[in-house]
Amino acid sequence: MSRLAVRRWTVGTIAIVVSVVVFLVPFAFILVTAAKTAPEASTLSFSWPAEWKLWDNIAAVLADRDGILIRAFVNSIVLTVASVVIMVVLAAMVGYVLQRKKSRWNGIINFFVLAGLIVPPAVVPTIWVLQGLGLFKTLGGLILIEATFGLSFCILLFRAFVSTIPRELDEAALIDGAGPIRLFFQIVLPLLKPVIVTVIVVQAVAVFNDFANPLYFLPGDANATVQLTLYAYASSSTSAGQLNLLFADILLITIPPLVMYVFFNRQIVAGMTSGAIKG
Repeated sequence: MSRLAVRRWTVGTIAIVVSVVVFLVPFAFILVTAAKTAPEASTLSFSWPAEWKLWDNIAAVLADRDGILIRAFVNSIVLTVASVVIMVVLAAMVGYVLQRKKSRWNGIINFFVLAGLIVPPAVVPTIWVLQGLGLFKTLGGLILIEATFGLSFCILLFRAFVSTIPRELDEAALIDGAGPIRLFFQIVLPLLKPVIVTVIVVQAVAVFNDFANPLYFLPGDANATVQLTLYAYASSSTSAGQLNLLFADILLITIPPLVMYVFFNRQIVAGMTSGAIKG
């Protein structure tokens, strides 16, 4: 076996071991603890359950507090879909214009785009603005917050990918009589499919798993998201001695993002690297 083959085999083995330790072991611990009875789960030991109670525990979590977890899933899905749609449409248009149209404003706009990645969000001023607009404690206000916080990253991705699209396509479409709106939505946007998939998966997982922003800007049981139900469930006196139900809640919340990554991980890598290779 050549040295290159040995090096590849070693790197692959290390990567598999690290993946098992970092991802599979914690998930297995969550699964077996969620399947235990309350006394067994309270020991927090990594052992096989004496009696499987997984479905009973999941049913108890879904029925807890008048089905707040189901309402939270609905709120999180609405929040995720609306935020990601706004991010994809706005970031694609801004990235396209920044890459194609050179003007004296590009430097200022790029400064604000990079500032969006570097400057941490200010909670109190943001709440003050939302209260002034009548959007505080509303799902619409949180959708705008999530979309705003994710725009900078998305704009950079779209701008890098647009640089790989030949300008001749724009010129050909303009010669054929296409206007700016038709040029973007019928010619350019379909070509951005790889990076659109990347943005959808990455930002959907980020928004769905976000805990801090819903806690600050959307308090209250009626507006709860899945992460807030976990926080409330862990801190409530009802679940203090029922870690099996707490881990069943964690298991239900973990499944949707995990499924997205399993099915779309190749598209994420393709979208992240395509702009870097051709740019």
